[in-house]
Amino acid sequence: MIRLIVTTLLLVVTGTVNAQLNVVATTSNMGMLVDTVGGPHVATRVLAPPNRDTHYLDVRPNMMTALRGADLVVSVGAELEIGWLPPAIDGAANPRLQPGNSGYFEAAAQVQRVHNHVHADRSQGDVHPQGNPHVYLDPVRMGRIAVTLAERMADLDPDNAGTYRSNAARFRDQAQQHVARWQEQAHNAPGVVLYHEDADYLLERLGIAVLGFLEPVPGVPPTGSHLRRLVNELDGHDGVIIRYPYQSERHTGFLAGRLGWKVHELMPGVEVGGDADDYFALLQHWVDTIAR
Repeated sequence: MIRLIVTTLLLVVTGTVNAQLNVVATTSNMGMLVDTVGGPHVATRVLAPPNRDTHYLDVRPNMMTALRGADLVVSVGAELEIGWLPPAIDGAANPRLQPGNSGYFEAAAQVQRVHNHVHADRSQGDVHPQGNPHVYLDPVRMGRIAVTLAERMADLDPDNAGTYRSNAARFRDQAQQHVARWQEQAHNAPGVVLYHEDADYLLERLGIAVLGFLEPVPGVPPTGSHLRRLVNELDGHDGVIIRYPYQSERHTGFLAGRLGWKVHELMPGVEVGGDADDYFALLQHWVDTIAR
């Protein structure tokens, strides 16, 4: 079920005024990847900051204005933005950005995804039949996405193809180096309870157990019976609880109070305009928090 909430979104432009490519990124992590690969040859507009739940946004005129002049839209994909990106693209009347055309790029489509719900129905909550879309917290997958994004940019701007490819390869290699160190740091870390199925990729990459979710099924708010069941299942175990700024403190506080665990508020993405160093610093903060 698609639910829309009223939001106030800012379009933030990065890059140079003489950029070869005008790119719209749906989220700040996608914007980071565009800027990392594109360097000075792109001008990037980000539609959703990291403190907003990207599942539930309204289509707004400034989205369509940005998309109308774009050469490329870079989305997370796997239906994460299904409630607002397709109508925004339709309203922009920019045929280049329609799915299947060269101006449309889905990050999640470039890598293997988990939790493919082929026969999804309402009883499973707000599941994504194409798999879990939250690939952006796995730096290895993001490295692979960077490489394929570089090829798309190279098709659109052949003059700067070499720069795009070398930037992507550098980011991919950096990601792999960081992961090797983080896996060592996270060895023997306690498990994690998440609010939503959104940091699974990172925890799997680090070898950290996901002990449960506050949502009984994706997209459905926590219920008293589900929270009590989690308490019974996890009582006597060690772990941490992670929440984002837009997720309920009341529900995480209930679980933490019963289990004696700590709740940590983390961000799912870099600030708008953040670069690769900011992305790796964000993930380092995740690792430090969980492994502590």
